[in-house]
Amino acid sequence: MSSTSRQYDAVVIGVGGMGSSTLFQLAKRGWKVLGLDKYDIPNALGSSHGSTRIIRLAYHEHPSYIPLMHRAYDLWRELEVTINEKLLFTTGSISCGYEGSSMFSGTRYACDLHNIPYEILNARETNKRFPGCSFDNNILSVYQPNGGFLRADKCISAYLSLASDLGAEIHAREPLQTWKSHENGIEITTPNGIYNTSRLIICAGSWASKLVPELEPYIKPERQVVGRFQTHSPETFRLGNFPVFQLEVNEGRFYGFPSYETPGIKIGKYHHLFQQVDPDNMNREINQEDQNVLKECLIKYFPTASGSVLSLETCLFTNTPDEHFLIGLHPNDPNVSIAAGFSGHGFKFCSLIGEVLSDLAQGGTTSHNIDLFALTRYLGE
Repeated sequence: MSSTSRQYDAVVIGVGGMGSSTLFQLAKRGWKVLGLDKYDIPNALGSSHGSTRIIRLAYHEHPSYIPLMHRAYDLWRELEVTINEKLLFTTGSISCGYEGSSMFSGTRYACDLHNIPYEILNARETNKRFPGCSFDNNILSVYQPNGGFLRADKCISAYLSLASDLGAEIHAREPLQTWKSHENGIEITTPNGIYNTSRLIICAGSWASKLVPELEPYIKPERQVVGRFQTHSPETFRLGNFPVFQLEVNEGRFYGFPSYETPGIKIGKYHHLFQQVDPDNMNREINQEDQNVLKECLIKYFPTASGSVLSLETCLFTNTPDEHFLIGLHPNDPNVSIAAGFSGHGFKFCSLIGEVLSDLAQGGTTSHNIDLFALTRYLGE
């Protein structure tokens, strides 16, 4: 270990979706910043990897997300202009379920509350507009034209490239071992040395509770599997013809994407097999049960997309008890900011979270309303 301590304005732990955006925002503000990741940058071991992530204005989880989502859209568009590359594809989104389901009724309520334009489609109308769907008569859909997807890997690489151009240091394969506060800031230790920093920002995903043990009861990593399946009607599911979707039915809650760049429809199920895991010891092998969970949904609700499997991969959700995010200052140290527990629906907010965490690091507060995500709801004042 080096005996020389290096000084930074901020150190960001975890350089995935949230961490890369935060590095960029801090470097843009002129801060001397360091990003550390336990694994390669990028890697396929956490929650941010992959070609696509859904983005949507129609937010059934809670109406408080929608003003934040507007800002996130703006920031993604700014990033596209900065790098001169398309990152956000608008396909329209459908949020589907039985009339009393949270997916359908919650989405409609949030859209009404925030004056977001939408259409209500019954099953016949949904199946006609999007022939890949085969919904029974009890399933209703909220169609919202602004929904779509982000090119997740490209978003992260864009933020990292811009941060690097602005002088940020980025270290892969350098896990945080310990951190402790002292009168002049925070000292952190890694296998490569000691760093001192005025602010520490933890965006470590499923590893967050290993760095902040107080969070352990409230964030639970969960094994997820997403798959891509060949369709019997490629044109039906092609980009421009098919929306991103969320579907809440008796079999569970599913989400999916049109074909993009590679053949086939992409589909996942929230809380795939309800497997809480240790992220350092998760089984990343795919089995037949993993495939069946996804294939059975396709057979019943999207039958012309239920062809042969093309790919299956694991990822991680990091869930809180109420499935809302955890964002704020460490309860015992205002020099430490935390963003964790994104519960499988956080990536679309990466652009915004970078801005929020930079605000917290700079002044201890943010103009964005993040009351819903307060750490104090679990950790106390």
